[in-house]
Amino acid sequence: MLTIKRVPTLVSNYQEDVPEGNVVGCGRECLGKCCMPVSVLPLYAFKNDDNEPIENDIHTLPEEEYEISFLNNLLLGLWEERMSQGLFRYDVTTCETKVIPGRYGFIAQLNEGRHLKKRPTEFRIDKVLQPFDENKFNFTKVGQEEVLFRFEPSTDYKPHYFSGMGVDAGISPSIVAINVSPIEYGHVLLIPRVLDCLPQRIDRDSFAIALHFAREIADPFFRVGYNSLGAFATINHLHFQAYYLSVPFPVEKAPVRKILARKGRGGAGVIVSKLLNYPVRGFAFEGGNGSTVRDLSDAVVNSCISLQNKNIPFNILISQCGKKIFLFPQCYAEKQALGVVDQELLNTQVNPAVWEISGHMVLKRRKDYNDASEEYAWKLLSEISLMEERFEVVKGYISEAANLQETVEDESIIPDKEMPDSPGPQVASRKPQDCLVLH
Repeated sequence: MLTIKRVPTLVSNYQEDVPEGNVVGCGRECLGKCCMPVSVLPLYAFKNDDNEPIENDIHTLPEEEYEISFLNNLLLGLWEERMSQGLFRYDVTTCETKVIPGRYGFIAQLNEGRHLKKRPTEFRIDKVLQPFDENKFNFTKVGQEEVLFRFEPSTDYKPHYFSGMGVDAGISPSIVAINVSPIEYGHVLLIPRVLDCLPQRIDRDSFAIALHFAREIADPFFRVGYNSLGAFATINHLHFQAYYLSVPFPVEKAPVRKILARKGRGGAGVIVSKLLNYPVRGFAFEGGNGSTVRDLSDAVVNSCISLQNKNIPFNILISQCGKKIFLFPQCYAEKQALGVVDQELLNTQVNPAVWEISGHMVLKRRKDYNDASEEYAWKLLSEISLMEERFEVVKGYISEAANLQETVEDESIIPDKEMPDSPGPQVASRKPQDCLVLH
């Protein structure tokens, strides 16, 4: 039985403030550069300490009892407020969801209208790096009512909250906004330096913000994802996605084997493992004992920059409150272009991005949902995966980029917890149970 203590934790370091004076804009309540300074927004300033150890007493497993964080309460409260205002294109809480029987417990959701209501892709799918195009849809065009709060580093290594802060001219805020076409409860977008109009590509500072976001939420049910261009990102404006799902993602239960490692400061280091017995070949990055947030972040970022520069599409899942990060190089769009994907899979209109790869299948037809099986999920995800030979080449790129050394295979097997069979159809709950939300 899963037990979660839902008691808000408000530490003394959190502060509230009010903005000084009024902000004058164009009257559209938008985030466009014509509205400098941007209208008043709440500000959450996160603890900005990249030298903090990865462990740091963060509870990362769903079985563990933990207290809900201030930021967790803040996000849920503001998201629910936007839902009550009717800002979403549909009510995601009415979408049917079940856990598929089988060893892995893939999750299936029926969302029949999402592909008709979300924005179409407006760029080439064969290039991972493409310049920002202001004539295409981008996040400077979202309404301010869709923005929940700013998410910025603090200046004193402590978290702070301000209920309203103006954004001065010359400042490009990092913001958290609702996804108006949500996949799950609490689905949000993290958009680093939104007014700088950065294209969809990983860079050191932006990834650090995403990693701190997962750590500050401190909820094992909350994961942060990223899709590169060519790996089913649909908007070429730098952003991460995140939402709550209160069952384990199948990829989080997959066994792994250590394949690469690097010593960091003080002898601590980063461990990179290969997924075993999972339909998509991928890497799992973790910090060793005593390693820091920066150690882990640098290894992932250097690997992603290498893949970007070599035009290899990829997806990222930040799991376990930022303690474990999955990296999936993929080739599904390439196979589509070559006409080698099974037509039956194409007919489902499922674009396998980070959530699908991780085991949460968003299905668009009633028939596919009713017939969903572990065999179907495995077949779809296998089409995404690189072949073993190509995967080994990518492993070499990552090893070189992140300064990693191969481990001795006989000594690198990590024991994995026994994965029980899923007991049968279940409903994956929409949000953490009995959640007390602050307003």
